[in-house]
Amino acid sequence: MGRLIDLSHEIEHGMVTYPGLPAPLISDWLSRDASRTRYAPGTTFQIGKIELLANTGTYIDAPFHRYEGGDDIAGCALDAVADLEGVVVRAHQSGERALDAHLFRDRAVRGKAVLVHTGWDVHWRTERYGSGHPFLTSAAADQLVAAGAALVGIDSLNIDDSGDGTRPAHSILLAAGIPIVEHLCRLGELPDEGFRFYAVPPRVKGMGSFPVRAFAAVET
Repeated sequence: MGRLIDLSHEIEHGMVTYPGLPAPLISDWLSRDASRTRYAPGTTFQIGKIELLANTGTYIDAPFHRYEGGDDIAGCALDAVADLEGVVVRAHQSGERALDAHLFRDRAVRGKAVLVHTGWDVHWRTERYGSGHPFLTSAAADQLVAAGAALVGIDSLNIDDSGDGTRPAHSILLAAGIPIVEHLCRLGELPDEGFRFYAVPPRVKGMGSFPVRAFAAVET
């Protein structure tokens, strides 16, 4: 498989992913101490409990996130979210918030996971992360659809300008059946090409988004 690079943030009790959204609550449903009464002497188990919003940590958006009739998380085919040839588009030194179509022109992205490296992940878990983040323009999203991208990811708060309620990048990409992965990290550790990308969620019905363990397998 090659060298594996983790591209996902840890999920912790009380952490904030997106300002204003509920934080995850992580606790014991059965603690080790309490389990002593259920098992033989010296045998203990922990059973955890978690309450979290689907949009927590590094997560994937399926078409159902935006469109009522679109495929939900359970409907994501494995070949749409796993073992995809990947390409990184570097935008971390552009100095621009609005990442436009010119960044993606002349890039061979057909059938590939296109990961947009903005460097915004350095602000993760800080107040800075929640405002002024880089995003894709509608023209960039149109370009990626026309070029045949299989999946689009970004290491930023949102693939759209969070101040734009029309959410054009989500609308365009998800209408074309292209999954979106947000809140990636460590894209600077990847080569521009020569890796496979994975972002597989559990098969949960009726959900449009869900956390993933995103990672890349880099050819050696």
